[in-house]
Amino acid sequence: MAALAAGAAGALSAPAAAEGETPPGQVEFPSHCLPPQEAGLPPADGPTTARITVDDPQPRVGDTVTVTYQVARTPAVNPVGGELPADVLTPTGVIVLGGAQNGRVTVVGAKRNEPVGAGAALPGVTMTGTFTVTAPGGITLAPGGYTLHTSHLLDLDTTCEAASDTAAPVAERLTAAPLPMANLRGVSLGAASGKPGAKVKVTGAGFAPGAAVSVAGRAGAAETADRVTATADELGVVLAELPVTDRATTGVVAYEGAAWSAGQGSGPAAYTVIDAAPMPPGTQKVTAVVEPGALKVTAVVEPGALGMTQAGESVTLGAVPYGDGGAAPGRIGTVTVKDARGGPAGWSLIGKVTDFTGPGGVRIPGASLSWTPSCTAAAGSPSACTPGSAGVVGPEGAVLASTADAALVGGTFTVDATVALRIPPYTAPGAYTAVLTLTLS
Repeated sequence: MAALAAGAAGALSAPAAAEGETPPGQVEFPSHCLPPQEAGLPPADGPTTARITVDDPQPRVGDTVTVTYQVARTPAVNPVGGELPADVLTPTGVIVLGGAQNGRVTVVGAKRNEPVGAGAALPGVTMTGTFTVTAPGGITLAPGGYTLHTSHLLDLDTTCEAASDTAAPVAERLTAAPLPMANLRGVSLGAASGKPGAKVKVTGAGFAPGAAVSVAGRAGAAETADRVTATADELGVVLAELPVTDRATTGVVAYEGAAWSAGQGSGPAAYTVIDAAPMPPGTQKVTAVVEPGALKVTAVVEPGALGMTQAGESVTLGAVPYGDGGAAPGRIGTVTVKDARGGPAGWSLIGKVTDFTGPGGVRIPGASLSWTPSCTAAAGSPSACTPGSAGVVGPEGAVLASTADAALVGGTFTVDATVALRIPPYTAPGAYTAVLTLTLS
């Protein structure tokens, strides 16, 4: 049975039909109206012209649909002996549901009418209500009985139904879509990193039992050369061992079908290929995590004429749950600047960041990364170190730290910054990559 709720009158109707055309949703059927016994009038038989419209002809299961039932003509007449004043007529009725969903929707109208002369036909009325879609497929709506209540001198009800040997025709149809199936596929790894060629154990769950599943490496939205296939067991579990040889691999996915898709694939599990070669001087890697999945940021520091070193090779940002969004906090690897030139020129350390690119080409703007710099001069340093302003880093760049020109400059300086990546709610899970460049000059 549909969930029923009365609504207020005055809902917007569908656009009017061209002159001479029947408006959409309008039907006519023989009807039988019984006046109140107090009126002493005989039953009234004749056509009822009715129209049904909906606010959403293609809802999903679980959606609430507003329906409007208009009676443009009725055989019912004024039940009082004299003139019926304005605004004393209140209509109620039902709409009959059929097809994929059966039920009756109660509709109610406002107390609104023009004066009606003695013995004259009662005016047209508009009634509205709502129902909740409970089943997918085609649903029909047909006008049911209606009651015209008058509150002048006495409370009187005139009830009208389709004639006994007929049924009111279907006036409106809608098609309800089923709720989308949740994708419960996921993968976990036996190790989060390894040298090139290392075999990582992959466990997948939520796949169709017996399905052929591809397990592949990913670098952003693109697949790498790393790939194996496996078959899901009767519980939808996949066990595989993936040799990771492509140094570009930053995550592992699993999927059914010819290619990964949001409906038949898992989100990536983060994986880092640890190259045996040492990192070039002046580079530093930053990693942020979005749950579920992983967000990876690589920051490359390009030293200029001044000496600069970093502490550590990676930074992990705080996790941000999928759906909630928020700021992924962290801290850059500490930068040590040594100025032994002894001249009058100060220096500036500038940072710029590109946009973050993730699965399917989804992007997080580089302007979503902000920082709060700090800078400390070692004891005995001739120059004072000034941290940059807190705020957006972005592709245009921002000052991380600097020293001013002076007669004699130099010293050793420790530069740091807390960072936060603002991730919008419902950002697609997966690995996102950007490049943060620090330039010392």
